[in-house]
Amino acid sequence: MSSGRSVDDKISEELKSLSLRGPAGGSGRGGGILLEEEDEAIRFANVRKKDFKLWERVKGRMINILDGLELHTSVFSAAEQRRIVDCVYDFQEKGRKGKLRERTYLEPRKWMRGKGRVTIQFGCCYNYALDRNGNPPGIIRDEVVDPIPPLLKQMIKRMVAWHVLPPSCIPNSCIVNIYDKDVCISPHIDHHDFVRPFCTVSFLSECNIVFGTQFKTNGPGDFSGSATIPLSLGSVLVLNGNSADVAKHSVPIVPTRRISITFRKMDDSKIPYDFIPDPDLQNLRPLSLRGQNHPNILPLQQDQQDEPPKNAQHSQKVQQAQKAQQAQKVLQSLALQRPMQLSEDDFLPLSSNTTVQFHRK
Repeated sequence: MSSGRSVDDKISEELKSLSLRGPAGGSGRGGGILLEEEDEAIRFANVRKKDFKLWERVKGRMINILDGLELHTSVFSAAEQRRIVDCVYDFQEKGRKGKLRERTYLEPRKWMRGKGRVTIQFGCCYNYALDRNGNPPGIIRDEVVDPIPPLLKQMIKRMVAWHVLPPSCIPNSCIVNIYDKDVCISPHIDHHDFVRPFCTVSFLSECNIVFGTQFKTNGPGDFSGSATIPLSLGSVLVLNGNSADVAKHSVPIVPTRRISITFRKMDDSKIPYDFIPDPDLQNLRPLSLRGQNHPNILPLQQDQQDEPPKNAQHSQKVQQAQKAQQAQKVLQSLALQRPMQLSEDDFLPLSSNTTVQFHRK
């Protein structure tokens, strides 16, 4: 018997290393993460999407209050998450030093349990409550904040390319939230100055998000509703339909520091007066699920919460066998292909002033 590794072992190890590989000569926080075609294929194939169902009586009829809610995992690698978090801290430091526009950065005084969330807004200034100038909650159209930085634009491109967000609703604003320990977000429905769908990406620590039409307050920052959904690191939660407009959502007090980034598209009638559309975010298109160049790219996988069929055990075995065969085809295909460089740009540090160009095929 040969003591060497098999071809499959070598391929498997190579694929695992791809998500952490930077460009040639790149290192440190300033380096980018370069996706090659092999990496794009295998990572896109491994994205998981889960839909949710929770039936409740609303205005006299039973509806799925979580209709439109999706949770996507494996969209951002561990290395990409670390780079994004580093850049968020860079912007927090700039905000503290007054190097960002006035309404871009907000760090409120922590006066009770549940308060003290740092917010960094890009694209538009959203007002959470009636302010001292008499502005009601919503987008303040005559306020100017910093534009979406290059790294966050790359996140948007990734989510559109990988079928997480539709090309008909490309975000043109976002808000970064930095939660300290014991900080929460009370139950609410996102303002309709923003169209649907919108999404939130989670970093640093796992936490729960709670949905429901009715909430119970158990204590300061402690809310309970009809459904509690854990948000894993790097996951993307997409809210649309009933999950965005019928059910409220809340983040109860977090046990440790957490960062989230929420991406939203502004309603055309609410866009700030001086807003200039970003050319890097125009006409983005998703990758083909089964293109000519990658006939073996697997479609996005879905974990449904429907009732299991009567022959669920047999069906599950068949599905597992089919997935194993498809995965083997991907590995065999990748082993025979020559590495090629994607036209999509790599992740840039937020401090970069370089304009990112998105090459469309």
